[in-house]
Amino acid sequence: QVQLVESGGGLVQAGASLRLSCVASGLTFSAYSMGWFRQAPGKDREFVGAITLSGVTTLYADSVKGRSTISRDSARNTVYLQMNWLKPEDTAVYYCAAAGGYVNLRRTSTYNYWGQGTQVTVSS
Repeated sequence: QVQLVESGGGLVQAGASLRLSCVASGLTFSAYSMGWFRQAPGKDREFVGAITLSGVTTLYADSVKGRSTISRDSARNTVYLQMNWLKPEDTAVYYCAAAGGYVNLRRTSTYNYWGQGTQVTVSS
């Protein structure tokens, strides 16, 4: 049974940093590209960033580019999303997801597995 478990969310002030983690189990971690998405109340789930299965390539949404970093640790089956200079508009539930490939990683439909999400709230 595949499980993706996110952690690291919380309530922070604008300008702060957070590191989200997602631990994967039940799959061959090295065979999956990993993505981060977020969903704010009343809005569609949107792409935040992704890292290919090799870890060589990372992609970011324009809204977080330059202040976010995605990395993966194959020894721990874990993918991270480091977010700096957080803004109130970053407030959302953040989800990690696993895709058995490395194309179209900005699309939710590409991903095979999803975590339950972790809440990030940024106060102004």
